[in-house]
Amino acid sequence: MNHFISRALDLATMRGADYADARIVQSTEQTLAVKNGAVDALSFDESVGFGVRVLINGAWGFAASRAITVEEIDRVTAVAMQIAAASAAVHGEAVTLGAAVRSRGRYLTPIQIDPFSISTEEKLNLLLKADQEMSRVQGVSIRQGNLSFIREKKFFANSEGAETEQTIYESGGGIVATAITGDEVQRRSYPNSGGRGQGCAGWEYILAMDLVGSAERVASESVALLSAAECPRDARATLILGGSQVAIQVHESCGHPTELDRVFGTEAASAGTSFLTPDKLRKFRYGSEIVNLTADSIRPTGLGTFGWDDEGVAASSTPLVRDGIFAGYLMSRETASLLGLESNGCMRASSWNRIPLIRMTNVSLEAGEWEFDNLIADTDDGIYVDTNHSWSIDDKRLNFQFGTEIGYEIKRGKMTRLLKNCTYTGITPEFWNSCDAICNEKHWAMFGTPDCGKGQPRQMAHTGHGASPARFRNVRVGVMSET
Repeated sequence: MNHFISRALDLATMRGADYADARIVQSTEQTLAVKNGAVDALSFDESVGFGVRVLINGAWGFAASRAITVEEIDRVTAVAMQIAAASAAVHGEAVTLGAAVRSRGRYLTPIQIDPFSISTEEKLNLLLKADQEMSRVQGVSIRQGNLSFIREKKFFANSEGAETEQTIYESGGGIVATAITGDEVQRRSYPNSGGRGQGCAGWEYILAMDLVGSAERVASESVALLSAAECPRDARATLILGGSQVAIQVHESCGHPTELDRVFGTEAASAGTSFLTPDKLRKFRYGSEIVNLTADSIRPTGLGTFGWDDEGVAASSTPLVRDGIFAGYLMSRETASLLGLESNGCMRASSWNRIPLIRMTNVSLEAGEWEFDNLIADTDDGIYVDTNHSWSIDDKRLNFQFGTEIGYEIKRGKMTRLLKNCTYTGITPEFWNSCDAICNEKHWAMFGTPDCGKGQPRQMAHTGHGASPARFRNVRVGVMSET
């Protein structure tokens, strides 16, 4: 593999590239699904290919191929050079990359049990047992379960001297129970929205979910929601978000607006751009004093955890918000240079045939000091919601609305009535400034988002979000869209 990469880099520099890098990526993915007691899907996919990226006169060129041969290496490198040369004739401001990146080494996701060593039969048996437990609950209309496993081997080198090799493992899965009566549909997912919890880990990650042990509760909640009270309509309330809902809130209203390519307008797909313009850096009050947000690529099981990004920049940790003040961006070498900074390693491509983009690593809300029971007891009148069901946000990442699968009324410090069809809305900085309590490390967990879309052509990234339950005051709830 190193021989092929070296050939591409030597050819690019010999022909006049100011910079070049190349990636060879081999990925293996297994997915399994059951539905209502039967196997619904079973797949095992493999992909291998390479991509070459070059910089000529301050403009990028990129090309890729699935055929790893000497002839194809030469052809693809030449195509990347041609694209860069054509781009240089029409581009605006020249790209600068800052200090050279010369990373070297190997990285392997720490795992206890290789998920690909577990038989398909054992994996399906786990899903079918969880399905059987859900079937014990009368009133469940649709029962679903899934598992997914990924192994990605990546070789990277650049013309500055970097040379890295890493193997990333991911394991994920979950269950969903759907109850239907008349035109009423209610769903409960576990362990996260859409019935998918995922992390950089091995088979042990699946075992820790305890899908079988959680199945009956999940099914019972879906049925109970059919007769639950409606969330109060268009009201102001004290709102407590469960950990998984905090995670998606962070993803949409904190992770995306801190992507520096969106800030500069070079990436605007999928509700792109951002309100966090450079004049706000280290000055703007993003949230209350207890709000601390961090982007890192080092925390265990995070889907944004790796050894190096796809520019060879080493894994690191970066404050995005400190004591409520906006403190940093998710950056590439190119965008960081525009601010006189160095990249914090956020460039990732979804495959060998995609150019790297700025993507979230693990963007997390740091833990606070509260015990969950004490937080509920301290809330006289409020609503607890969890597990995202729907979301909408504007292209500046300011105005948002979320819907959740489940909610509970809080009265005099106790969770009381079950609530359904809960929604809440807000404006990002106002919402985070209303945060007055965050639960402690005991309740903090790393959640995975394996389906974050960005770019044209579209790329799906896998991101991590650490979070614990948090309380927000005077939030508008129960805003329903009209049909």
